[in-house]
Amino acid sequence: MALVIKNLEKKYGNYKVIDKLSFKCNKGEIVGLLGLNGAGKTTLIKILTGINTKWDGEITFNGLDLQKNIQKIQKVTGYLPEDNPLYSDLYVIEYLKFISNFYKTKDSQIKRVIDLTGLSNYKNKIIKTLSKGYKQRIGIAAAILHEPDFLILDEPTTGLDPHQLLEIRKLIKDIGKNKTVLFSTHILSEVKLTCNRVLLLHEGKIKLDSPIKKVKNLEKLFKDLSNK
Repeated sequence: MALVIKNLEKKYGNYKVIDKLSFKCNKGEIVGLLGLNGAGKTTLIKILTGINTKWDGEITFNGLDLQKNIQKIQKVTGYLPEDNPLYSDLYVIEYLKFISNFYKTKDSQIKRVIDLTGLSNYKNKIIKTLSKGYKQRIGIAAAILHEPDFLILDEPTTGLDPHQLLEIRKLIKDIGKNKTVLFSTHILSEVKLTCNRVLLLHEGKIKLDSPIKKVKNLEKLFKDLSNK
């Protein structure tokens, strides 16, 4: 097992944002974390990335306890935030070299992620001149520069046009073949088209955990939760 979560609980006062959450994610899985706004997705991501350190329960990644080994797990975790913060006045290659300094990666690794994310013809472009689709590619490239085992993508396809959606979906699928990927979104179709497993989160609890191929009536279940 790669990621194992047992009885995770997070409270703000008396309000439980995460309520006894338990699930596992394996290497090679792209797990869609699906839920409406307020379902607990953002809180879970903050916990997994070490931003929020006050919680109850147990989380391990490749056998390492998150509470005791935050920095070790962060070193093998890649994260694309929802707002994808970039230094827009930098050239693409300049930005990726800046990020690589934090991980002390080799120039060959920068070239590898540029090729993998389809940025070869754009590496000498200024970031602010590029479309949102290519900015998402840059964000993903930065997230995988250090060859992480665990990749967290927060709303990676929001706001993309149909062509960009196809390209980013393919990119995520290619990357996910040898990593554990958690794909957080509120868009049902993105989970069905990109992920091979779905976790439906509602009010901090898992309402469904199933391989995409075996899911029936996901639209109805999601709609019913939306109307509550």
